[in-house]
Amino acid sequence: MKIYTKSGDKGETSLVSGVRVPKHADRVEAYGTCDEANSAIGLALSLLPDGEAWNELRGVFHVVQTKLFHIGAELATPEGKPVGWTISDEDVQFLEEEIDKLDATLPPLSNFILPGGHPAAAAFHVARTVVRRAERKAVLVSRQEQVNGAVVKYLNRLSDYLFVVARWVNRETGRAEQHLHEQGTD
Repeated sequence: MKIYTKSGDKGETSLVSGVRVPKHADRVEAYGTCDEANSAIGLALSLLPDGEAWNELRGVFHVVQTKLFHIGAELATPEGKPVGWTISDEDVQFLEEEIDKLDATLPPLSNFILPGGHPAAAAFHVARTVVRRAERKAVLVSRQEQVNGAVVKYLNRLSDYLFVVARWVNRETGRAEQHLHEQGTD
């Protein structure tokens, strides 16, 4: 089977149901941004240090990346068509539990932090911003047609999780967080 089909050469693509839509359609932007977020997470994971200490985090992200794929499938399925995979409130709760577990080990925030630090942490910050964009795109689609409410919630929590993971990676690798300096201070 060839990887290229040439069916998109005129600026259209197929949704899960086979319906053809422009490649700039809001649904395509939404699921395409989820794909981009998934790739950004993969890059961040590739930058983690080697060792068993990181296996639990990698395991959580295996679940997260699978769920992002499922969200993409939901967003690529037109309203009224059956969805093969769905995101649920239990998936959102899973992320909340992971956030709480890591956040409990971090110092409280007293100021904004600047993205950066360890290369993996910086990459998780980039992934966070891509997920925020995916969330905005999913909200846009949800204003036009029915979208599973758990999709938007999941993307919102995922960006929070990525923020906490970036902070946690910096702490685990001994990198100090860089805080935003208020205007007029050193």
